[in-house]
Amino acid sequence: MTDTLLTQAAIETALSSYQDPYLNTDLVSFGAVQNINIQAAGAGSDVSIDIHLPYPSDFLKGGTEEILKVMVGNVEGVENVSINISWEVSAHKSQNTVEAIRNVKNIIAVASGKGGVGKSTTAVNLAISLAKDGAKVGLLDADIYGPSQGLLMGVAQGTRPKTIDNKWFVPIEAHGVKTMSMAYLTNDETPMVWRGPMVSGALMQILTQTAWGELDYLIIDMPPGTGDIQLTLSQKFPVAGSVIVTTPQDIALLDAKKGIEMFRKVNIPVLGIIENMRMHICSNCGHVEHIFGENGGQKIADQYDTQLLGSLPLSKFIREQSDAGVPVVVEQEHSDVALMYRNLARTVAVALAKRTANDQQIPNISISDD
Repeated sequence: MTDTLLTQAAIETALSSYQDPYLNTDLVSFGAVQNINIQAAGAGSDVSIDIHLPYPSDFLKGGTEEILKVMVGNVEGVENVSINISWEVSAHKSQNTVEAIRNVKNIIAVASGKGGVGKSTTAVNLAISLAKDGAKVGLLDADIYGPSQGLLMGVAQGTRPKTIDNKWFVPIEAHGVKTMSMAYLTNDETPMVWRGPMVSGALMQILTQTAWGELDYLIIDMPPGTGDIQLTLSQKFPVAGSVIVTTPQDIALLDAKKGIEMFRKVNIPVLGIIENMRMHICSNCGHVEHIFGENGGQKIADQYDTQLLGSLPLSKFIREQSDAGVPVVVEQEHSDVALMYRNLARTVAVALAKRTANDQQIPNISISDD
């Protein structure tokens, strides 16, 4: 028994030398190591280890398993090593008490204080990235006036969702993501000349009458600003967290602050800031120029005690792929830009996963017009 305990301690020490790049700690300290089984075999011992991660890990787990096999295999007395990495996305509590959407574990709002900062493109690539890592993902285009997800996801113009019993919309799948947008229900050339209550009603209908099925994440691409749709979403649906997209430009940062303050007032945690169009890299000479300013995302993250989830360049390639309806994480999934989005998606998933299941319930806030 003593030898086994010493061997287990040595194995834990070996595992502790690996720092998970997204959890920012070792797997033992985080509690991800669920089982270490040691059995005598010839001159040494066979070791099998079960590791459970809280974020989608299909893309990474093969390489991580190989790294850990080498680390544990170097422990004296170990003959053979088996590493099994699994993962599961938990449902996280909303700060309000509204009823959850059936079978949807987590709603994440991707928002911005102003338009033109690349929020929709970011939401698309985050959703597809999470799906590529194995998660079940839905994407809702909540911009009723100017829906764009149909174009960005490459859904053919005129595509209409099927219905079930004339009660439920069947989401349209694209690139492994279940999508729903007002663009699927209207003509592209017809403006939505609606007042606020009609817009809020349309959002509620799309959200609650879409047969999403089982989802780990429902990513909501919010319209810019802090108006009716944002308030409806926060008061009527259990949003687990929000992500603010901004550029380093002063005017964008000013509006991003308003977005953060709005989410705070309605008790939706801000998981972090994504800084888009951080710099432009010349395709001819490689010169880097900070067209919209520097370090704006980090400054606002520090000011509001949140984190800078990551930064993205101002890239012609991103724009071209978005216009073509083939997001960069699909068209060139191993390109630098695609890997940036993949990294961002895992960082968002971990930021949500680190929120404890025992979040203190905060009373609802009533928002009036006066």
